[in-house]
Amino acid sequence: MHLKNIQPNTIRMKRLIEGIKKQGIADDKVLAVLATIPRELFVSKALATDAYDDACLPIGELQTISMPSVVARMTSALELTGTEKVLEIGTGCGYQTVILSRLCRRVYTVERHKSLSEHAVKRLHDMGITNFTPLVGDGTLGWPAQAPFERIIVTAAGPWVPAPLVEQLAIGGILVIPVGPQETAQKLLKIRKLSATETSEENLGPVAFVPLVGQQGAAQTFRA
Repeated sequence: MHLKNIQPNTIRMKRLIEGIKKQGIADDKVLAVLATIPRELFVSKALATDAYDDACLPIGELQTISMPSVVARMTSALELTGTEKVLEIGTGCGYQTVILSRLCRRVYTVERHKSLSEHAVKRLHDMGITNFTPLVGDGTLGWPAQAPFERIIVTAAGPWVPAPLVEQLAIGGILVIPVGPQETAQKLLKIRKLSATETSEENLGPVAFVPLVGQQGAAQTFRA
Protein backbone atom coordinates (compact mmCIF):
# COMPACT_ATOMS: atom_id res chain seq x y z
CA MET A 1 0.00 0.00 0.00
CA HIS A 2 1.42 3.36 -1.03
CA LEU A 3 0.99 6.04 1.61
CA LYS A 4 2.69 8.97 -0.14
CA ASN A 5 -0.50 10.78 -1.05
CA ILE A 6 -2.44 10.34 2.18
CA GLN A 7 -3.00 13.69 3.88
CA PRO A 8 -3.78 14.40 7.55
CA ASN A 9 -7.22 15.49 8.70
CA THR A 10 -6.97 19.26 8.18
CA ILE A 11 -9.34 20.39 10.92
CA ARG A 12 -8.08 18.02 13.59
CA MET A 13 -4.44 18.66 12.69
CA LYS A 14 -4.94 22.41 12.91
CA ARG A 15 -6.46 21.99 16.37
CA LEU A 16 -3.54 19.77 17.43
CA ILE A 17 -0.91 22.24 16.23
CA GLU A 18 -2.68 25.14 17.96
CA GLY A 19 -2.72 23.14 21.19
CA ILE A 20 1.01 22.43 20.91
CA LYS A 21 1.74 26.12 20.35
CA LYS A 22 -0.21 26.99 23.48
CA GLN A 23 2.25 24.83 25.42
CA GLY A 24 5.02 27.20 24.40
CA ILE A 25 6.45 25.19 21.52
CA ALA A 26 7.00 27.72 18.75
CA ASP A 27 9.48 26.07 16.37
CA ASP A 28 7.71 26.82 13.08
CA LYS A 29 9.95 24.50 11.06
CA VAL A 30 9.24 21.50 13.29
CA LEU A 31 5.53 22.25 13.56
CA ALA A 32 5.24 22.63 9.78
CA VAL A 33 6.69 19.15 9.28
CA LEU A 34 4.54 17.64 12.01
CA ALA A 35 1.45 19.15 10.37
CA THR A 36 2.08 17.20 7.15
CA ILE A 37 2.21 13.75 8.73
CA PRO A 38 -1.02 11.72 9.13
CA ARG A 39 -0.56 10.28 12.62
CA GLU A 40 -3.29 7.69 12.05
CA LEU A 41 -0.84 5.79 9.81
CA PHE A 42 1.23 4.93 12.87
CA VAL A 43 -1.45 3.40 15.10
CA SER A 44 -3.96 0.59 14.76
CA LYS A 45 -7.27 1.19 12.98
CA ALA A 46 -9.00 0.90 16.35
CA LEU A 47 -7.07 3.95 17.57
CA ALA A 48 -7.29 6.01 14.39
CA THR A 49 -9.95 8.30 15.88
CA ASP A 50 -7.52 9.18 18.69
CA ALA A 51 -4.59 9.90 16.38
CA TYR A 52 -4.94 13.69 16.54
CA ASP A 53 -5.20 13.87 20.32
CA ASP A 54 -2.10 15.07 22.13
CA ALA A 55 -1.69 11.72 23.83
CA CYS A 56 0.62 8.72 23.76
CA LEU A 57 -0.99 5.60 22.30
CA PRO A 58 -0.03 1.90 22.38
CA ILE A 59 1.75 0.45 19.33
CA GLY A 60 2.41 -3.08 20.56
CA GLU A 61 5.26 -4.77 22.50
CA LEU A 62 4.27 -2.61 25.51
CA GLN A 63 5.60 0.44 23.64
CA THR A 64 3.86 3.71 22.74
CA ILE A 65 3.83 6.47 20.14
CA SER A 66 4.81 9.66 21.97
CA MET A 67 2.56 12.68 22.45
CA PRO A 68 2.88 15.04 19.45
CA SER A 69 3.75 17.90 21.81
CA VAL A 70 6.62 15.89 23.29
CA VAL A 71 7.81 14.87 19.82
CA ALA A 72 7.79 18.53 18.80
CA ARG A 73 9.65 19.61 21.94
CA MET A 74 12.34 16.94 21.57
CA THR A 75 12.79 17.55 17.86
CA SER A 76 13.04 21.30 18.35
CA ALA A 77 15.69 20.77 21.04
CA LEU A 78 17.90 19.03 18.46
CA GLU A 79 18.31 22.32 16.57
CA LEU A 80 18.34 20.57 13.19
CA THR A 81 19.52 22.50 10.13
CA GLY A 82 19.08 19.76 7.53
CA THR A 83 22.69 18.60 7.27
CA GLU A 84 22.95 16.39 10.34
CA LYS A 85 23.57 12.68 10.72
CA VAL A 86 21.11 11.68 13.47
CA LEU A 87 20.97 8.60 15.68
CA GLU A 88 17.50 7.70 16.96
CA ILE A 89 17.22 5.20 19.80
CA GLY A 90 13.77 3.61 19.73
CA THR A 91 12.28 3.43 16.23
CA GLY A 92 8.91 2.32 17.59
CA CYS A 93 6.25 2.85 14.94
CA GLY A 94 8.47 5.25 12.97
CA TYR A 95 6.56 8.47 13.70
CA GLN A 96 9.55 10.32 15.16
CA THR A 97 11.74 8.81 12.44
CA VAL A 98 9.64 10.36 9.69
CA ILE A 99 9.77 13.79 11.30
CA LEU A 100 13.54 13.55 11.69
CA SER A 101 13.93 12.40 8.08
CA ARG A 102 12.27 15.60 6.86
CA LEU A 103 14.61 17.78 8.94
CA CYS A 104 18.06 16.18 8.72
CA ARG A 105 20.39 14.52 6.21
CA ARG A 106 19.99 10.93 7.38
CA VAL A 107 18.53 9.03 10.34
CA TYR A 108 20.15 5.92 11.80
CA THR A 109 17.43 4.34 13.91
CA VAL A 110 17.77 1.48 16.41
CA GLU A 111 14.89 -0.61 17.74
CA ARG A 112 15.17 -3.59 20.09
CA HIS A 113 11.88 -5.18 18.98
CA LYS A 114 12.25 -6.83 15.59
CA SER A 115 8.50 -6.77 14.89
CA LEU A 116 8.25 -3.02 15.51
CA SER A 117 11.31 -2.33 13.38
CA GLU A 118 10.00 -4.38 10.46
CA HIS A 119 6.59 -2.69 10.52
CA ALA A 120 8.16 0.76 10.81
CA VAL A 121 10.54 0.12 7.90
CA LYS A 122 7.70 -1.00 5.65
CA ARG A 123 5.58 2.00 6.70
CA LEU A 124 8.39 4.45 5.97
CA HIS A 125 9.14 2.89 2.61
CA ASP A 126 5.44 3.07 1.71
CA MET A 127 5.54 6.77 2.61
CA GLY A 128 8.46 7.29 0.26
CA ILE A 129 11.01 7.90 3.02
CA THR A 130 14.48 6.77 1.96
CA ASN A 131 17.02 8.71 4.04
CA PHE A 132 17.05 6.34 7.00
CA THR A 133 18.92 3.20 7.99
CA PRO A 134 17.35 0.77 10.50
CA LEU A 135 18.96 -1.62 12.95
CA VAL A 136 17.53 -4.15 15.39
CA GLY A 137 19.66 -4.13 18.51
CA ASP A 138 20.46 -2.68 21.91
CA GLY A 139 20.03 1.07 21.57
CA THR A 140 21.79 1.79 24.87
CA LEU A 141 25.02 0.82 23.10
CA GLY A 142 24.36 3.24 20.25
CA TRP A 143 25.68 2.37 16.79
CA PRO A 144 29.50 2.43 17.02
CA ALA A 145 30.07 1.50 13.38
CA GLN A 146 28.23 4.64 12.23
CA ALA A 147 29.54 7.07 14.86
CA PRO A 148 30.03 9.94 15.32
CA PHE A 149 26.58 11.54 15.14
CA GLU A 150 25.82 15.25 15.13
CA ARG A 151 22.54 14.59 16.95
CA ILE A 152 21.17 11.75 19.09
CA ILE A 153 17.58 11.40 20.28
CA VAL A 154 16.36 8.73 22.71
CA THR A 155 12.65 7.92 22.92
CA ALA A 156 12.68 5.90 26.15
CA ALA A 157 13.77 6.79 29.67
CA GLY A 158 16.89 5.29 31.17
CA PRO A 159 18.01 5.44 34.79
CA TRP A 160 21.05 7.43 33.58
CA VAL A 161 22.56 8.74 30.36
CA PRO A 162 24.25 5.77 28.63
CA ALA A 163 27.97 6.46 28.30
CA PRO A 164 28.22 4.96 24.77
CA LEU A 165 25.78 7.58 23.47
CA VAL A 166 27.84 10.46 24.83
CA GLU A 167 30.98 8.85 23.40
CA GLN A 168 29.37 8.55 19.95
CA LEU A 169 28.17 12.16 19.92
CA ALA A 170 30.28 14.48 17.80
CA ILE A 171 31.91 17.45 19.50
CA GLY A 172 29.40 20.29 19.27
CA GLY A 173 26.60 17.75 18.94
CA ILE A 174 23.34 17.51 20.91
CA LEU A 175 21.81 14.55 22.74
CA VAL A 176 18.17 14.71 23.84
CA ILE A 177 17.14 12.00 26.29
CA PRO A 178 14.56 11.41 29.06
CA VAL A 179 16.15 10.22 32.29
CA GLY A 180 14.64 8.86 35.48
CA PRO A 181 12.94 5.84 37.05
CA GLN A 182 9.48 4.70 36.04
CA GLU A 183 8.13 5.24 39.55
CA THR A 184 8.74 9.01 39.64
CA ALA A 185 8.75 11.98 37.27
CA GLN A 186 11.41 11.77 34.60
CA LYS A 187 13.23 14.78 33.19
CA LEU A 188 14.03 15.55 29.58
CA LEU A 189 17.71 16.43 29.23
CA LYS A 190 19.45 18.33 26.44
CA ILE A 191 23.15 17.52 26.51
CA ARG A 192 25.66 19.37 24.36
CA LYS A 193 29.13 17.90 23.87
CA LEU A 194 31.60 20.75 24.31
CA SER A 195 34.80 18.72 23.99
CA ALA A 196 36.01 15.15 24.24
CA THR A 197 35.67 15.34 28.03
CA GLU A 198 33.17 18.12 28.73
CA THR A 199 29.39 18.44 28.28
CA SER A 200 26.69 20.90 29.27
CA GLU A 201 23.24 19.84 30.46
CA GLU A 202 19.85 21.54 30.33
CA ASN A 203 16.65 20.25 31.94
CA LEU A 204 13.75 20.74 29.51
CA GLY A 205 11.09 19.69 32.01
CA PRO A 206 9.14 16.64 33.18
CA VAL A 207 8.16 13.80 30.83
CA ALA A 208 6.87 10.23 31.03
CA PHE A 209 8.38 7.53 28.82
CA VAL A 210 8.57 3.75 28.68
CA PRO A 211 11.85 2.32 30.07
CA LEU A 212 15.04 2.30 28.02
CA VAL A 213 16.03 -1.35 28.13
CA GLY A 214 19.52 -2.68 27.44
CA GLN A 215 23.01 -3.21 28.82
CA GLN A 216 23.33 0.49 29.66
CA GLY A 217 19.67 1.01 30.56
CA ALA A 218 16.88 -0.41 32.67
CA ALA A 219 17.45 -3.79 34.28
CA GLN A 220 15.16 -5.87 32.11
CA THR A 221 15.91 -8.77 29.83
CA PHE A 222 16.96 -7.50 26.42
CA ARG A 223 14.99 -9.14 23.61
CA ALA A 224 15.43 -8.38 19.90
